[in-house]
Amino acid sequence: MSEGSAATKTVESAVPARMDRLPWSGWHWLVIAALGITWILDGLEVTIVGNIAAVLTQPESGLDLTEGQVGLAGGIYIAGACTGALFFSYLTDRYGRKRLFLITLAIYLLFTVATAFSWNFWSFAVFRFLAGTGIGGEYSAIYSAIDELIPARVRGQVALAISGSYWGGAAVGSLLSVALLSEVFVSQFYGWRLAFGLGAVLGLCVLLIRRYIPESPRWLATHGRNEEAERVAAGIEERVKREKGLRELPPIDEDEKITIEQRESIGFGPILRAMFLMYPRRTVLGLVLMGTQAFLYNAVLFTYGLILSGYYGVPGGNVGYYLAAFAVGNLCGPLLLGRLFDRVGRVPMISGCYIASGAVLALSAFLFHQRVLDATTLTALWTLMFFFASSAASAAYLTVSEVFPMEIRAMAIALFYAIATGLGGVTGPIIFGQLIGTGDRSNLLVGFIIAGALMLVAAVFEMFLGVRAERRSLESVAAPLTAIEEQTGSA
Repeated sequence: MSEGSAATKTVESAVPARMDRLPWSGWHWLVIAALGITWILDGLEVTIVGNIAAVLTQPESGLDLTEGQVGLAGGIYIAGACTGALFFSYLTDRYGRKRLFLITLAIYLLFTVATAFSWNFWSFAVFRFLAGTGIGGEYSAIYSAIDELIPARVRGQVALAISGSYWGGAAVGSLLSVALLSEVFVSQFYGWRLAFGLGAVLGLCVLLIRRYIPESPRWLATHGRNEEAERVAAGIEERVKREKGLRELPPIDEDEKITIEQRESIGFGPILRAMFLMYPRRTVLGLVLMGTQAFLYNAVLFTYGLILSGYYGVPGGNVGYYLAAFAVGNLCGPLLLGRLFDRVGRVPMISGCYIASGAVLALSAFLFHQRVLDATTLTALWTLMFFFASSAASAAYLTVSEVFPMEIRAMAIALFYAIATGLGGVTGPIIFGQLIGTGDRSNLLVGFIIAGALMLVAAVFEMFLGVRAERRSLESVAAPLTAIEEQTGSA
């Protein structure tokens, strides 16, 4: 018996193969709509806060924050997201996907609404932290559920499209905040509060839809609830057959079944052994992929307004138009390239996107240093960079969600998310803020070259350590810890 586990019985299960053979249907679209909304909500949330920052410093807002307090509140939100990811990931792996993706969304909704009623900095900061814990918990619970409910043959493109939807939320947040802060409809005192409230309304609608998403039958099968797993899988199959007008689904081969020793829980000991002893190469790969993309994104996005105003004289009120172009590039990348991650393969596409984004950043940095670019052409080049970088970042999340065993999937996602967000979200803006502050293009050139070089380093790691997970079942990529089979090393 493994550490921290309670053994139940040994069973042979065809549940994973049954989920992977399903034809695409309206039920899968329901899963995407109900679970993929997380990224839209996060994009909406972050963009709204960014756009209302100036308003929150005005006495008419009812908060009258300082610029430093607004920035601190942003950091507190990120800290909350990292905390929530780590805390709820353990609960997700132990108690199931459905229970936690209902709880985490409810927490986000509750404290987003509470944020709208903030009366001073500390109430605003506390509510932002708690809303962040909900979003962070969402990432680990949702990615796990999506991977386990979506057929293997399209898992890559679906995951990338959902991740890219963050930027759809960002675009909506920009338009929403502009409308609500114009003072045409409401005063500044109520405008920013309504911005948070409307985001919560969207989340509430999704919460009602999520009630109809079942628990992951894969998770049930590995946690001593085989009868329930069979019942849930059968219910999904019947719905898909009804929607597609099918009498029968393709048969399951005997060699597609897996034999598992079911356990009700998995302790931290087996989890740590799996990550650092069974799969150390994959752990290193996940840290590199997640950390490098987080550094690039946070370094560029958090400082681009300073570059536009400091080097090109763009008024602060016009920065949003340039950032909107970034949102388009970030949204289109995963949508247009996602299918290739399943057809061409994970390794060539992931390494290729990291190389392309790093190369475009390095080229633009050189041209910026030579004073060849104006604000428009620099934005155009960086929109192209984000076209590839968004696919790379989405693929990083996809990688850490599919290359570890089911029992630790949520915790793996949370760990890499917390480390990448914590390090990239802190070091990138600090370093580039200091470089921009010098007013020397040569210093900024060095910073951009470093960011681009890190993306190229990540590409090399992917080439040598990447896992060919395309069109493969999750169980063949990483067998469950409870599976009864010979362990063959640290692939």
